[in-house]
Parts: sequence; structure tokens; C-alpha cells
Amino acid sequence: MTEEPVAEPTGDELLKALTALGNPHRLRIVAALTERRNYVSALAREIGMGRPLLHMHLKLLEGAGLVIGSLEVSEDGKNMKYFEVAPFFYELTPQLVHRAVRTLTDTREKSVESATVETAKEEAK
Repeated sequence: MTEEPVAEPTGDELLKALTALGNPHRLRIVAALTERRNYVSALAREIGMGRPLLHMHLKLLEGAGLVIGSLEVSEDGKNMKYFEVAPFFYELTPQLVHRAVRTLTDTREKSVESATVETAKEEAK
């Protein structure tokens, strides 16, 4: 059985993944989901985080392609959103960064800075 080669991320994909993983809360979320898939309320209790803040972090992780969410109906008829870790692999090297920079669609540093500031504001709430 041969493994398919891993596609090299574009600059935008790499930036999204690194931004998503550049937060201790999101690292804890990925670590918890590595052990098992979970629904939002249980995951919030497990890692000690409020559901609104957890939703914000999960949305960012999902947008970066690092977690996958799926809506399921429980036995008692409640909608429950489950999340699991998406398979991902990044081998971060200076050469990868060099190649990825060539494919960035937004080269303004402000976009990364504003995303970081917005995340910090949300966490402070």
C-alpha cells in the first residue's frame, strides 16, 4: 500500500494553519480532539472553556482545515455538533516558507495582525 504524497500548502493555507495553532486554547482543543471526537458542550466542560469562546476557536480551526464539524441528532432529538481532528501534516522548513510566500494572496502584514488582535479581544470577553 503506497501513501499518496502530501500536497504542499499554499501560503494562505499555511498562514491559516499557523495562525490557528498559534494560540494555547486552540492547541488544547486539537489535543483533546486527537483523543476522541466530541460534541461542543462536552468539549467545553472537558477543557474548562465557555461554549461561545469554544465556538469561536472551533470556527477558526475548522476554517484552517484542522478540525471537521458535523451536525448530528441525538436519541432525544437534539441537534449536537460534533468535532474531530482532520488529518493534517505540515513539515515546516525555511524552504517551505520560501515557496509558500510566493503564493500568498494577501501580503499585507496588517491582515495577520488584525486577526490576532480580534482573537485577543474575543478571548478577553
